[in-house]
Amino acid sequence: MAVATQRTCEIPARQMLNEAGLRVTRQRLALVGLLFGKGERHVTAEGLYRELARSGAPGSLSCVYNTLRRFSEIGLLRRVPIYGAAAYFDTRIGHHHHFYANDEDRLMDVGTDIALQAVPVPPPGYELVSIDVLVRVRRSVSSHSSAAVACA
Repeated sequence: MAVATQRTCEIPARQMLNEAGLRVTRQRLALVGLLFGKGERHVTAEGLYRELARSGAPGSLSCVYNTLRRFSEIGLLRRVPIYGAAAYFDTRIGHHHHFYANDEDRLMDVGTDIALQAVPVPPPGYELVSIDVLVRVRRSVSSHSSAAVACA
C-alpha cells in the first residue's frame, strides 16, 4: 500500500486516513498525530491511551486498541509481539529487528542486520513471510552499581 511508505509529517492526517480507506474521526486524527508526529517510535496501547488522555483529545482505551489493530492490519504500523497478547506497535514499518529491555519494558531497534545461518523450511501448505528477531536484554549488574555510586 502506498500510504504505508509515507510519513504523516509529509501528508496531513486527514489525507492519510482517506488514502488508507479509513473513516476520518476526531479520535483517529488525534491518534495519527500522536503516533506519527514524533518521528519513528514504539508504543503500547496503554501508553498511547495515556498520551491521548493527557492531550485532552476524545477516545477510550478500546478505541486505541481498535485503531492500533486496524492500522497494523493495513500496513500503517507494525505490531511487535512481546509476551502472549502483549505487543508494541512500531511506526517504522520497514523490516528490522528489536532489542527488548526486560527490566525497563522498553523496545529498541537493533542498529545492524542479523545474519541467520539456516532458515527452516515452512511446513507443507505454508510460506515464509518474514523472520523477526527479538533480542531480550537487561541492564548489566555493573551499570546498576555505577548508577548507585553516582547517586551517593
